[in-house]
Amino acid sequence: MIGVKKKQIHVYELLAGLFVMTLIVSNIASTKIVAVGPLVFDAGTILFPLAYIIGDIVTEVYGFRKMRALLYVGITTLLLTMLTFWVVQLLPAASDWHNQAAYDATLGVVWRIAFASMVAIFVGELINAYILASMKIHTKGAKLWQRLIGSSAVGCLIDTAVFSILAFAGTMSNDAMIHLIATVFAIKVATEVIISPVTAKLIERIKRHERIDTYEKPAAYLVD
Repeated sequence: MIGVKKKQIHVYELLAGLFVMTLIVSNIASTKIVAVGPLVFDAGTILFPLAYIIGDIVTEVYGFRKMRALLYVGITTLLLTMLTFWVVQLLPAASDWHNQAAYDATLGVVWRIAFASMVAIFVGELINAYILASMKIHTKGAKLWQRLIGSSAVGCLIDTAVFSILAFAGTMSNDAMIHLIATVFAIKVATEVIISPVTAKLIERIKRHERIDTYEKPAAYLVD
C-alpha cells in the first residue's frame, strides 16, 4: 500500500475558518436584541469580539497583508451568506410550511443592516490591523499587550460607530444612539482586555510553532 503524505494544516488556515465563522454567526445572532440589567445590545456582540482577537493574532504573527486578505474573504463570504438568505426569503414556501414569518424575523435580510455591518467590519478591522502593524514597527515588537488593547479599542470604536450610524440613523434619537454605541463599545473592549493575556500567550506559541514573526509597514500594502 502506497502511503499518502498528509498536507500540514497551518494555524493561519484554522484562524481563517474561525474568523469567517465568527462573522457569519455574529450577524445571525445580532437579529435578537437582549437586555442584561441596564445594558441593551444585539446578541451578536457576545461573539463578535472574537473576530478582533483573531485579527490581532493574524496581524501580529503573519502581518498586515495576510489580515487584509482574510478580511476580503470574510466580507465576501458574509455577502454570499446574506444573498443566500435573501434569495431563500423570496422563494415561495411550500403549502404545508407555515414558518415564513419566523424565517423573515430571524434570517430575513434587511439590506440596510447588512450593508452597515459589512462596511463597519471592513473599516474597523482594517484600521485595527493597520494600527497594530504600525505600532509593532514603532515599538520593535515590544509592549504587546498595550498594542493589542490600543489598536482594538480604536478599531472597535470606529466599527461600532459606523454600524450604528449607517444602520439606525433616523430611526432613533441621538441620545439613544450614543447610549447604544457606548454600551456595545464597552462590552467589546472589556472582552478584549479580559482575554488579552490569553491572546498574548497564543501569539507567542503560534510564532514559535510557525517560526514566523512578520514586520510590515501597512501603508505600503493598504491598497495593492
